[in-house]
Amino acid sequence: MMIFRLGQRLLRSILWPVRQWLEHLEVRDRQLAHRLCRLIPAQCPFERDIVVAQWHIHIPPLCHLNPLYEELMLLRYRALCYLADECHEDISAYC
Repeated sequence: MMIFRLGQRLLRSILWPVRQWLEHLEVRDRQLAHRLCRLIPAQCPFERDIVVAQWHIHIPPLCHLNPLYEELMLLRYRALCYLADECHEDISAYC
């Protein structure tokens, strides 16, 4: 258990600069905002229901295992807000 906690701390410390960069990235360009909305999915793309004969297998969303998940979702949200509020664009295509 101690090794697992040590690994988590190491991963957090390694990813800390990336987290900070993502949190402080300002969306001020229309093209960047569109690109971010296309690259960062609105829903977890890994969740699946697989049916084989009588068997039903559900693969849960694994996005929450991504250590940068929250930062990416907030960045996508900021891009959507920029497009809607500043550029007055219809963002329904990204929702």
